[in-house]
Amino acid sequence: MFAGHTESGGNLVEIGGEKYKQFYGMSSETAMNKHVGGVANYRASEGKTVKIPFRGPVENTVHDILGGLRSTCTYVGAKRLKELTKRTTFIRVQEQHNQVFSK
Repeated sequence: MFAGHTESGGNLVEIGGEKYKQFYGMSSETAMNKHVGGVANYRASEGKTVKIPFRGPVENTVHDILGGLRSTCTYVGAKRLKELTKRTTFIRVQEQHNQVFSK
């Protein structure tokens, strides 16, 4: 949720006029090339290098989240976050599809 922001890790790169935050796992080919001179013949890279569209300051996303919580409280008639559990029914989601890391 917070990836791609100014405050998140990764390098800011520009591709075709679009800005991205690029980050990688320590078992990725990018990390091995950078830190140990490449992928050894007896190994395979297991991690990924990912580019996330740059989203600017995290403050904007936090404001969106807080606005959503305020709206939710208004819809269900809760004056405080503590009241949400008494005024709603929460359903636990077991499986989700993450499109960022499935490419």
